[in-house]
Amino acid sequence: MEISGRIKKIFDEQSFASGFRKKELVITTQEQYPQDILIEFTQDKIDLINPLTPGDEVRISINIRGREWVNPEGVAKYFNSISGWRIEKLGAEGPSMNQYAEAPPVTSNFQSSSEGPDDLPF
Repeated sequence: MEISGRIKKIFDEQSFASGFRKKELVITTQEQYPQDILIEFTQDKIDLINPLTPGDEVRISINIRGREWVNPEGVAKYFNSISGWRIEKLGAEGPSMNQYAEAPPVTSNFQSSSEGPDDLPF
């Protein structure tokens, strides 16, 4: 999934005792009703943000994550986060290819034709 907009704010990097690191930024979408969207980058993906500044136009590849948390009273609450894994700076000269990160690995459960019969109906 991708989201595009102008960087509104870049927050400082946060480090935790476990060794986990994250850095967040806010982009404002360019649509009829602009939205301010918080996107987090974690671990080695933090380096993708470093050359950027507020005001830059970007396209960010994201994953949406969700999780459940049960409070002490036993009531379940649900939280979502938006994680960035690739960022592309946009400008008058077009996309800047040096802002790409490696895409997450793609796994496949498909068999090649040499491994067995093709049972597809077409």
